[in-house]
Amino acid sequence: MSVDKDTVRRIAKLARLAVPEARLEPMAGELNGIFQWVEMLGEVNVEGVPAMTSVVAQKLKWREDKVTDGNQADALMINAPGGEDHFFVVPKVVE
Repeated sequence: MSVDKDTVRRIAKLARLAVPEARLEPMAGELNGIFQWVEMLGEVNVEGVPAMTSVVAQKLKWREDKVTDGNQADALMINAPGGEDHFFVVPKVVE
């Protein structure tokens, strides 16, 4: 994959980043370099290497999933600035 000045400009606009015109060409070169490194990772032989979820081998501790405290809706709503039928009322943020 190759990145040019127009692609960098579009990515910057989508990310809402102010990138000066003079930095577009150098940034395209930097991104192309990063993509080359990523492509090189595809050449690494990982045959027989187990997948990892962490750098430290861990085993999750399981416990019984049971309700220990419930029916506290009224107590929770005491400190709420606004509430209706045990739901928090918040200002609309999406139009």
